[in-house]
Amino acid sequence: MATSGHQLSYHINVDTSDVESLQRGSRIFVNYCMGCHSASYMRYNRLGQDLGISEETLKANFMFGTDKPGNTMEIAMKSADALKFFGVAPPDLSVVARSRGADWLYTYFMTFYRDPSRPFGVNNLQFKDVAMPHVLWELQGFQKLVYKTVTHEDGTEMEVIESLEQESEGKMSPDEYKNTVYDLVNFLVYLAEPAKFKRQKIGIWVIVYLLSLLVLAYMLKQEYWKDVR
Repeated sequence: MATSGHQLSYHINVDTSDVESLQRGSRIFVNYCMGCHSASYMRYNRLGQDLGISEETLKANFMFGTDKPGNTMEIAMKSADALKFFGVAPPDLSVVARSRGADWLYTYFMTFYRDPSRPFGVNNLQFKDVAMPHVLWELQGFQKLVYKTVTHEDGTEMEVIESLEQESEGKMSPDEYKNTVYDLVNFLVYLAEPAKFKRQKIGIWVIVYLLSLLVLAYMLKQEYWKDVR
């Protein structure tokens, strides 16, 4: 009997105009991700300006040690140490949402499951044999794989992954955890293209300006050519 891969996937509609969601996502990122992952293309003061976070709050809750508001979101752990700990250096997450996509990230955070054969005791359906531990396990709890047997026309049977089942509870309910992951992914999407945050607002005014200019140009054309037969 063979074993096949999974068909589990999640879709997410992010909204980078939801500042409160981005604020919550930034808090999750700093508390759970920045121990290993940097965001070297983002500066603390830019984050504060975009998300309405005061400099005092940044210093108290986002920045570490001797960090200053103008610094980028780097981490203290060196790549050489990360290789010893994890076997691979954790990637910078500045543009991970652009390279992977929001749906991929959301599915990734939702599909960790217990796997005693792995160094950290967990695996991931979206990223097989991932080197990263499940850093949000306290919030979600642990899941286990549920299989089903599929019989093909030739009579051969194959076990496929049907779903993930809650094995132990976390601090959050399943819905609360989904909302937390949404906020985190929403923040990562913002992080990958922070200029989009303001570009969309500016774009609306540009369109209004162009439409107004079109109306004026049409009226001028009508006035100019009204006596021409």
